[in-house]
Amino acid sequence: MPLIPGPSAPPAIQLLRWIRNPSRLLSECQARFGDTFAIRLPGLPRQFVVLAAPEAIREVFAMSSDASHAGKANGILRPFLGKHSLLLLDGAEHLRQRKMMMPAFHGERMHAYGETMMDLAHQSLDDWPIGRAFPVHRSLQWIALQVILRTVFGVEPGPRHARLADALTRGLEVAGQPLLMLPVVQRDLGRFSPWGRYRRLASHASALLRDEIRRGRTGGTSGRTDILALLLDARDESGRALDEDEVHDELMTLLVAGHETTATALAWALRWLLDDAPLVARLRDEIASAQGDPAKVAKLELLDATVKETLRLQPVIALVGRVLQTGARIGGIDFPAGTAVAPCIYLVHRRASLYPDPARFAPDRFATFKPSPWEWIPFGGGLRRCIGAAFATYEMKMVLASVLPRVDARLATQRVAPARRSVTITPSGGLPIVVTARRPRAEKNRAA
Repeated sequence: MPLIPGPSAPPAIQLLRWIRNPSRLLSECQARFGDTFAIRLPGLPRQFVVLAAPEAIREVFAMSSDASHAGKANGILRPFLGKHSLLLLDGAEHLRQRKMMMPAFHGERMHAYGETMMDLAHQSLDDWPIGRAFPVHRSLQWIALQVILRTVFGVEPGPRHARLADALTRGLEVAGQPLLMLPVVQRDLGRFSPWGRYRRLASHASALLRDEIRRGRTGGTSGRTDILALLLDARDESGRALDEDEVHDELMTLLVAGHETTATALAWALRWLLDDAPLVARLRDEIASAQGDPAKVAKLELLDATVKETLRLQPVIALVGRVLQTGARIGGIDFPAGTAVAPCIYLVHRRASLYPDPARFAPDRFATFKPSPWEWIPFGGGLRRCIGAAFATYEMKMVLASVLPRVDARLATQRVAPARRSVTITPSGGLPIVVTARRPRAEKNRAA
């Protein structure tokens, strides 16, 4: 394999930097070594090659499912998601399950969830304190979790809902500790050890999830529109259904991938919006024109650009990985089979030739610039593009369209830095904000 330049620090030191501030590490490496460099982290191949040039990223995303495997690159997630997770599968089995899951995320189906998303956002807003600082990320996590419970799991408010919400909240909070991602920490040394505590909470939540799967199997799914019901009804080309373990692991994937990431993206959106009163005023006027109709909200151009710019400026994950199954020439370099390559979301999104003044939050840039599928990549790309991308962006629009018209708020501090939470990068301190005024929810235009 060609020797790819990169930092010479021991892998443990590079790991510490990766956990503490991946953005800084990536930016410094690019400045020193260029658009292709290698970092060394414990447990990864000797050279984990980061790619920042759009053309090289295009070449990776164009590779077939036989030529590169994302599942192998995501192995660190196996203890959290299960071996049947779509994120961990490769080849024919990945394609089988992806085809079975795709109808649940069809764009038209999202509209059935819009009212629920907005109702839950307004319910949370009613409890936001006025006049004192509070970490808004936690409230956004509550909204995202409730959305998943209602639209993904199909659990209506009641005792079952409360038990599942409590179990998932406690499990996800523990799972957010960055060090739990390290295999050396994943040792059950009793209920008070970090991994032991997580495993017990995860087992309890898993049992409740399996109860919901079995309830759907025995009670039937007639009249249900939630994603769990659609997964239970799905059949592959041979007529085979997903078994309980497969459904369970896909639900865990949707929970872990769809809860923390969406809440974090919303927190980053508020971080920049609360510093830009003229933009908020424009968004409020645009949102008012939709008259509370989710289908109209989804088509608002400035709101769409705001979501795109949020995901550009601070993607919640920094890169996506592939393990080459055959030799390949990428970015003018020949790599042998077994090489781990990682298109870097963060660096391509900060490329000044694509995004002038890249550190500035400027949604209007998307009014004139239509990036290619390898230039704006918050959800990855190619055959492995995140299956929940439409769901996530739709939810962000529904929540922002609920929050912005109802509250006046300011940042409690200007010292907001990226902070590691599991695999995601969140605003430090949970993004403390102060709500200075709250208005009642506008009446819906029933005629619309």
